[in-house]
Amino acid sequence: MTPSPESPESPESPGAPDALLPTASGARVRAVLGELVRPHRGLAAAGFTVLAAATGVGLLTAPALGRVVDIVADHRPASAVTPVAVLLVAVAVVQGLATAAGLSLVSRLGETVLARLRERFVERALSLPLAEVERAGTGDLTARVTGDVSLVAEAVRRALPELVRSGLAIVLTLAALALLDWRFLPAALVALPVQVATARWYVRRATSLYARQRIETGRQQQRLLDSIGGGATVRAFRLEDDHTERVARSSGSVVDWTLRGVHLVLRFYNRLHVAEFAGLAAVLAAGFWLVRGGSVSVGTATAAALYFHNLFAPMNTVLVLLDDAQAAAAGLARLVGVADRPAAEATGRPAPAEATVSAKGVEHAYLPDRPVLHGVDLDLRAGERVALVGASGAGKTTLARIVAGVHPPAGGTVRLGGVALDELGPDATRRAVALVTQEVHVFAGPLADDLRLARPDASDTDLRRALDRVGALGWAETLPEGLDTVVGEGGHRLTGAQAQQLALARLVLADPPVAVLDEATAEAGSTGARALERSAAAAVEGRTALIVAHRLTQAAAADRVLVMDGGRVVESGTHAELRDAGGRYAELWAAWSGSRTAP
Repeated sequence: MTPSPESPESPESPGAPDALLPTASGARVRAVLGELVRPHRGLAAAGFTVLAAATGVGLLTAPALGRVVDIVADHRPASAVTPVAVLLVAVAVVQGLATAAGLSLVSRLGETVLARLRERFVERALSLPLAEVERAGTGDLTARVTGDVSLVAEAVRRALPELVRSGLAIVLTLAALALLDWRFLPAALVALPVQVATARWYVRRATSLYARQRIETGRQQQRLLDSIGGGATVRAFRLEDDHTERVARSSGSVVDWTLRGVHLVLRFYNRLHVAEFAGLAAVLAAGFWLVRGGSVSVGTATAAALYFHNLFAPMNTVLVLLDDAQAAAAGLARLVGVADRPAAEATGRPAPAEATVSAKGVEHAYLPDRPVLHGVDLDLRAGERVALVGASGAGKTTLARIVAGVHPPAGGTVRLGGVALDELGPDATRRAVALVTQEVHVFAGPLADDLRLARPDASDTDLRRALDRVGALGWAETLPEGLDTVVGEGGHRLTGAQAQQLALARLVLADPPVAVLDEATAEAGSTGARALERSAAAAVEGRTALIVAHRLTQAAAADRVLVMDGGRVVESGTHAELRDAGGRYAELWAAWSGSRTAP
C-alpha cells in the first residue's frame, strides 16, 4: 500500500484526482462483450431459442380469445368454448414453464459473462501501475469496483432477461398482427415513429448524463477518502472547513446530476404515453374499418386489439429499461476501460545477480512546472543500508518509489545490478525490489494465507521463521488459532505494529535482493518504535536497503545517510560524519535529540 502524502499541499503529493482511469468507447465495449460471450454461444442460443418458443406459444392467447368472441357473436352453444378454454390453460402452463427455463438460461449467461468480466477487471486493476492509480485517485477505482459493478450486476440480473424477453415479444407480436391481416401492421406501427424519436431523444441525453454522473460519483468518493483518510493531517493544519467545502461541492454536483436524470426520465415517460394512445387508436380504427367491410371478423379485430395492447408491456419495458441500460452502459464502459488494458507481460527476465542500485540525474514532477526531484544521483552498494532523511516535502518518498519502480522518472535513469528499470521490466523489477510503506493492508482470512501472498509455496516452517526473524512469532502463536486465526476485516484485529511486522515478514518470505522501506515504522507509535525498528533491521539484513527514516535512530543505525532538501541530495556520509559536520543533518539530529530529552 502507498503512504499518504506528507502534508495536504506537499510537493510529493501525487496530484489532483482528476486524471481518471480510462473509459472504453461503445465500440470497444461491444467488442469485449463479444469476446466474453463467444465461449458461451451454445448457452446463448439455447436461452434465446427457449424464450422465443415461450413467446410464440403465448401469442396463441389473443386469437383464442378472438375465437371466443366469434363464438358468442354467432350465438353458438357454450360447449363450443370448452376446447378454447382447454387451449388457453395449456398455453398458460407451457408458456410459464418455457419462460422460466429461458430466463434461467439467459440469466446464467449474464452471470457467467459478468463473473469473467469481474475477474478480468480485478486482474488488470491489480497490475495497474501504482503511479497511474495515484494520479486517478483510489476513489475512482473504488467507485468502479463497487458502484459500477453493482449497476452492471443489477442490469444483468434484472434488465438483461427482461430486455431479451420483451424484444422477442415485440418482434413476434408484430409478425402475428401481420398474419391476422397485413393492414393491422401499419396501423400498429403508427406508434413506432413516436417511440423511436423518444428513444433517440432519450439516449442522446442519457448517455452523456449517466457517464458524467458516474464520474462525479467517483470524484465524490475520492474527496471523502482524502478527507477521512487524512483526518489527522486535516485537523493538524486546521483545514476542516476547506475539506468540508470540497466534499459539499462534490456532493452537490452528484445531487445536481442525479436530479437531471430524474427530470429526463419523467419527460421520457410522458412521450411514451403519446405513442401508446396514438397506436391503439389507429389499430381500433383499422379494426372497425375492416369489420365493417367484411374483411375480418369481430373476433379477429379483437385479437388484433389484444395483440397491440399486449405490445404496451414489452415496448414500455424495453424503453423504460433504457434508463437502467444507459446507467449500466456507463458503468460497463468504466469497467471495460480497466479490464481492456493489456495484460502485464511476464518478461521472464531474472532479477539482477548483483544487488546494487544506481540512480543518475533523476528528475520527477507530479504537476507541470512543479518539479519534486532535481537531478538526484544515488548509489547503493550491494548489502548497504542507506537512510534518506529530510523535512516533509523534500522528495524522499518520491525518490524511494522511483527506485522501487513504482514511478518512472521524468528524467534520468535508475539501474538495478547495472540494468535499467525500463529494460528490466515490471515483473523482474518486482522480483528484485520490494517496497514496504507505512500503510499496510491486512487481508481478510487466515494469517498464514496473508503471509503466503509473498510466497504461495511457503511451508508453515517457513512462515514461522519469517515471523520469528521480525520478532512477530510470539504474538502470532498466542492468537486464538495460531497461524490459522482469521485476521483482517471481520476477524482478529491486529495492532498497527503487528500489521507492520506482518508486512516485514512478507518481505522476508519474498526474499528480494533490494528492499525499500518508506517510513515503514511510522505506525508503531513511540512505545513500539524501538521494537519495530529492530524488526525492520532484521528484515533487511543481508539486503541492499533504502530506508526513508521516520525516526533518526534509523539513520544512526544505517551504513550511510543521505540528506534531502528541496528535491536534491545536499549531504551524504555516515551518521557520525554528518552529525559532527555541523550541516543540515546536524540540525535535524539536534532537534530530534532535543525533542527526545525534553520533559
